[in-house]
Amino acid sequence: MKITTQEVGYVAHLARLELSEDEKGTLTSQLNNILMYMDILNGVDTEGTEPMTHAISLGNVFREDAEKKSIGVEMALANAPEGEMGFFGVPKIIE
Repeated sequence: MKITTQEVGYVAHLARLELSEDEKGTLTSQLNNILMYMDILNGVDTEGTEPMTHAISLGNVFREDAEKKSIGVEMALANAPEGEMGFFGVPKIIE
């Protein structure tokens, strides 16, 4: 066993958690199982394997930037209820 019930109790105390003895025993068992599995993973030969940031390869989903002609002020304001000097006209909200 890598972790004892006393260590689980100590960490629970630091985290201000109140655990019963049954809960401490369950958590101790679960944490030990996790650590034993980590030992198995540490034993895997990863020589020559490149580190990964994701489990699957990801590609950029965005298109390449392409310069385009803008639609112009007149078309942008064509459906606006009000336009003033080439800008959208909005009601005054600050007095």
